[in-house]
Amino acid sequence: MLGTGLWPFPFFLKSITAFMKKNSSLIGIAIGFAAIFGAFWLEGGAFRSLFLIPAMLIVLGGTFAAAITGSSLEHFLKIPELMRTAFFPKVYSRNDIINQVIYISSVARRSGLIGLEKHLKEVEHPFLKKLFQTCVDGAEPEVVMHVAETEIDFLTARHQANIGLFTKMGGYSPTMGIIGTVMGLISTLAAAGGDPNELIRHIASAFIATLWGIFMANIVWLPIADRLRMLHNEEVLLMQIIAEGARAVQLGQTPSVIRAKLASALPPHDRIDMGGTATSKNTTLRPEHS
Repeated sequence: MLGTGLWPFPFFLKSITAFMKKNSSLIGIAIGFAAIFGAFWLEGGAFRSLFLIPAMLIVLGGTFAAAITGSSLEHFLKIPELMRTAFFPKVYSRNDIINQVIYISSVARRSGLIGLEKHLKEVEHPFLKKLFQTCVDGAEPEVVMHVAETEIDFLTARHQANIGLFTKMGGYSPTMGIIGTVMGLISTLAAAGGDPNELIRHIASAFIATLWGIFMANIVWLPIADRLRMLHNEEVLLMQIIAEGARAVQLGQTPSVIRAKLASALPPHDRIDMGGTATSKNTTLRPEHS
């Protein structure tokens, strides 16, 4: 009876783990908010005192203005799209991609590179489809690798620009917080000689700008930059796997050799989980997305 009552628990735990992996960035930011503002609340602070419109306006408005000045309005307007990419990226399984390359290699050995064309219609990964289409078109291995390297270089340049935007905002934000604090202290000192309690309240309010500047930099902007950098590294690694697979198929290497070569890019535990055979008809050419 005990076993029967607990049987859903492993499935529930697996679902929770999968959810946390897919939403790790949002969960991290939520934990940051909870930890910082929760500690403030436990110390007896009032949330109302933290959400001061003038301080937040200086920090956010100043950071956005500096970001536009340092890049361009067009690039700045991409921030919502970039944040959506950071929080909800389109993910391809490396294991699935390698199995697809193995399956393609087996088709190429049976039917030649020309025989791949009808199978490429089922491939969703654009880089995988592009490289093997180049192979089908009769390009030499050196040309295919040059195409792959060129695309990776341009992709890296675009991604570095996006990462740099959030990194700059992470640098601007604390400075804007200090500016807000200095402005608040100037106003406070200008009113010196009045009620001491009122003076202390104004001093406390002045430091709210520094709080928001540091908070936004270290909980939002810089973590998003790191997240985009991690996604970029994963995408480049996957593209390198695909490029090496396309080159191996063009050279006529056997599926088992290609599998061993490409699996070296995976951690040992992922290599164990990478099942399937080179000629399996059930090998999917449509990877799962998250």
